[in-house]
Amino acid sequence: MTIDELRNSGCILLECISGSKAYNLDTASSDTDIKGVFYMPKDMYFGLEYVPQISNESNNIVFYELGRYVELLLKNNPNILELLATPSNCILFKNPILYVLTPEIFLSKLCKETFANYAISQIKKARGLKKKINNPMDEKRKTILDFCFVIQDNGSVPVTKWLDANGLNQEMCGLSKIPNTKGMYALYYDLNGRFSYKGIISDELSNDVSLSSIPKGENPRSYLFCNLESYSVFCKEYREYWDWIDKRNDARYQNNLAHGKNYDSKNMMHTIRLLQMANEIIADQKINVWRSNRDELLSIKSGEMEFQHLMGLGDSLMNEIDQNFSNCLLPEAPDHKLVERLLVEIRSVLYN
Repeated sequence: MTIDELRNSGCILLECISGSKAYNLDTASSDTDIKGVFYMPKDMYFGLEYVPQISNESNNIVFYELGRYVELLLKNNPNILELLATPSNCILFKNPILYVLTPEIFLSKLCKETFANYAISQIKKARGLKKKINNPMDEKRKTILDFCFVIQDNGSVPVTKWLDANGLNQEMCGLSKIPNTKGMYALYYDLNGRFSYKGIISDELSNDVSLSSIPKGENPRSYLFCNLESYSVFCKEYREYWDWIDKRNDARYQNNLAHGKNYDSKNMMHTIRLLQMANEIIADQKINVWRSNRDELLSIKSGEMEFQHLMGLGDSLMNEIDQNFSNCLLPEAPDHKLVERLLVEIRSVLYN
C-alpha cells in the first residue's frame, strides 16, 4: 500500500505536521514532515496483508498502523509520544475515536530511558562526528605494513623507511614468531631468492603479517613489531569515515563547516531539546512538543555555541533529570491492560 492508496482508502485516523514545524523550530529552509495513524481495511487486517507502517520514498511522510502506533506508545518511543501530543495547530485531521488515547495514559518512568538515553547516544554520535570533521582520512587505505616497525638503535623506525634506507624489498623478507612475545617477529632477508620467503605481507588487503619457513642456521636481519591492535582500530575508523562521507547530507555538512564550530549543530539542537523534554516529563508529567525556547535552540542550530559549552549543558540537564527522577510521580510503565482494552474497543468500532 502506498501513501496515495492510503489516502484514497479512507482509513487515515490521524494526520499531523511533525518535525521542526511542530517543535516551533522551523526556518525558511525547513521541509514539511507529515506523520499519522491509519487502520487496515478489514479484509487486509484479518487476512495476510497486515502492514505496520507506510512511508514515501523520502521518508518525510510516515503513517503507522493503529496497532503499531499503540505498541510504540507503550514503549514510550519519543517520536510516537510527540505524535500523540502534537500541538493543535499542527493537527490536519484527527478522528474523534482517537481522543481516548491521551498522553496521561502513556507517560511513565520509561521516558527517562527513551528520551534521555537516546539523547546521550546522540551526544556520543556528535563527538564521533566532530572527530570525523576535524580529522579527515585519506581515500587511500593504509595497509598493515604501515603499522609495522623495525627495532633500531634503542628505538624503532617504520618498516617502510627501514626497507627504503637499506634498499630492500618487503617481498624478499621472511618473518618468524618470537616465542613468549606479542606482535614481535624475527625478520630475515633472502637476498638471492633461494628460500621463497612469503614477504612481510602477501598483498595490500592482508589483515596480518605473513610467516615464512626459515632454514636452520639463518640469522635474522632485524626484529619487527606489528601493532595489530592499532591496525584494527584504523580499519574500523576508516570504514566508518567513508560510510559517513557516502551517506552524509552534504548541504547540512557545508552548513556545519560554515559556522566554523565543526560539529553537527542540528543534531546537537535536537539532543538538547530531547533532554529538556525528558526533564519536563519527569518533573511535571507533561510532554511539551511546541518549544517555548525557540531562540535558544535555533542559536544552537546556527552554531553560535561552543561544542564544550553544549556538552556541559547536556551534563547539567542529565543531572537535573536524575535529581527529579527520585521524586517522579509517574508509573513505572503504562497500564498495558488498560491500553489493550482501549485498542480492542477502537477496533471494534472501526470493524463494526
